[in-house]
Amino acid sequence: MSIQNKRIIYYYQTFTGLNSILHQYPETTHIHLSSIHFGNNSDGTPYIHLNDNDPEDKVFDPVWIDIKNANNLGIQIILMIGGAGGGFSALFDNFEIYYDLLKNTLQKHPEITGIDLDIEEDVLLTNVRMLIKRLKTDFPQFIIAMAPLPCSLSSDQPGMGGFSYKDLYTSPEGQYIDYFNGQFYGSFMPQDYIDCITNGYPENKVVMGMIFDQDFDQVCQTLMILSEKYKQIGGSFVWEYFQSPPSGQNDPGKWAKIMNTIFNGVKFNGVKFNDVITQETA
Repeated sequence: MSIQNKRIIYYYQTFTGLNSILHQYPETTHIHLSSIHFGNNSDGTPYIHLNDNDPEDKVFDPVWIDIKNANNLGIQIILMIGGAGGGFSALFDNFEIYYDLLKNTLQKHPEITGIDLDIEEDVLLTNVRMLIKRLKTDFPQFIIAMAPLPCSLSSDQPGMGGFSYKDLYTSPEGQYIDYFNGQFYGSFMPQDYIDCITNGYPENKVVMGMIFDQDFDQVCQTLMILSEKYKQIGGSFVWEYFQSPPSGQNDPGKWAKIMNTIFNGVKFNGVKFNDVITQETA
């Protein structure tokens, strides 16, 4: 992975429009469209939802137009399943039924190029492996991403999801995992990332993720340190697009330009990062 190809990823759940990255900032590499859930309607019939509605609901027409336009620009579109709202318990309890709904959605939207498994419910490792294997069988070119907590990568013990990520990574299906979006929300220090690499995960597979209200100056300093130490660092992500630092909804695409600047090795010699980057991105 070259410097220019570091992953620069937005999670996109609050659908405010993607004009900032479609028309002004070209640095984005991936958009993780969030998020898919499964359940039963009041009459007992199964459903698949993108957030609170069927993915084909007309409310999402502008979203799919933006997503198609982003994909046409070369941005990878990764559909996220799960997260805080869950979804995997229902999926695995009635796998064939819900997987067919998922497969149908993916087939309707060829602009989707991968799946992000954000597993925050306790599940069986065998079920996770089954899902990955089925996805790669039906969609061989798909990118497979996951979104663990850093402690799930720095330790071999069961983490969020109730299974060991090391056991998954060393299983036959582990070879299909393209990258891990580590949720470094609690602490975004260099050692947090180093611990994951020391535990056996390749640097190009570990993406360092931030949430919108973290200390952005510290985040940028950490990424500068790590991108110097690890030339193949997997990239960075932000939750979520419309709140992206430093400008939030006023200019969410600026975050991608800042990340690209960092990954291209710009040094700021101790000057406050936000002060300098304002000039760099003006």
